[in-house]
Amino acid sequence: MKFKRIIGWTAVAIALALLMTGTVAYWRSDNSCVDGKSAVVAVNPMKAVVYCEFGPPEVLQIAAIEKPVPTDSQLLIRVRAASINPLEWHYMRGSPFVGRIAMGLRKPTDTRLGVDFSGVVESVGRSVTQFKPGDEVFGGRTGALAEYVTVRENGNVVLKPANMTFDQAATVPVAAITALQSLRDKGGLQPGQRVLINGASGGVGTFAVQIAKALGANVTGVSSGRNVEMVRSIGADRVIDYTKDDFTKDDFTKGADRYDLILDNVGNRSLSDIRRVLAPNGKYVMVGGPPGKWVDPLPRVLAMIVSSPFVSQEMSMFISALNKPDLTVLRDLMATGRMTPVIDRRYPMSEIRAAIAYLETGRARGKVVITFDE
Repeated sequence: MKFKRIIGWTAVAIALALLMTGTVAYWRSDNSCVDGKSAVVAVNPMKAVVYCEFGPPEVLQIAAIEKPVPTDSQLLIRVRAASINPLEWHYMRGSPFVGRIAMGLRKPTDTRLGVDFSGVVESVGRSVTQFKPGDEVFGGRTGALAEYVTVRENGNVVLKPANMTFDQAATVPVAAITALQSLRDKGGLQPGQRVLINGASGGVGTFAVQIAKALGANVTGVSSGRNVEMVRSIGADRVIDYTKDDFTKDDFTKGADRYDLILDNVGNRSLSDIRRVLAPNGKYVMVGGPPGKWVDPLPRVLAMIVSSPFVSQEMSMFISALNKPDLTVLRDLMATGRMTPVIDRRYPMSEIRAAIAYLETGRARGKVVITFDE
């Protein structure tokens, strides 16, 4: 017995030593930057947005890095437009801090930024059959804030609708996929149901209003007064100005006309308030929340988990996943005129710092687009 305890404690000691060694090594690890600047020496250069340290928009820089070369199964795409999401400034700031387990403890392990893009296929690998040079496409991949990207033929890339500009198509991947999957898959939205979208004027919100209408729902949007008419113009049946009215204390708190689904992009109301206007068997799906440096939105998520066994309503947080079939669904919605991206501002890549700073204010109406020289 004594021998087994010795073996057990020895194993624990070894495991702890390995954990500490790995943590120290990871903490001391560096990225490809020297003195806060990209250290890549490009033979065939292109411009890209990179960041070597976590911090405010000032950490972003435009660097000359190596232009990618497509493999046999990839497309080389010249980027014409990209768009930015809260995802980008979370990575830029390394916030919330708990996320640095994946982002990098001390410095960002991946110095590239961006996901959404649209552009023109410049060349294709020899095994590619679905695309050809000259095709106009849009999709998502890491490091999309660059003049060129490579994407697998079967990856997250589809043909751009002819009736959409590059700027419009570039707004779709992250925000519209989030809206689609949270409403259709996580929310199980059905025709005739009542859905409330909190934060209806933002990137995800403007897509969610239109997608919910396409799914046959009755849509209520919540926005500030300056955005009420815009939200109504994209299809909302009712718009609540949160500066005048509290949607958790309106007429729906009495009677049967509560919401079957609440899609929350803001997280600015307590769960008890949310439950008051949610149907007895309704669903609450959180896709965004107030910014925090440390662990937000984990406390809210834990509260939902703890309360779920005691309530009939379903409450959860949802994180979307890019995929080609859903990009195709969104392309078809745009091609048929049932979804039109809302663009607030456009910035050239050289003004990426200003673009991110504006997005961080939380006042963007729809999407913010980054443009590239032709």
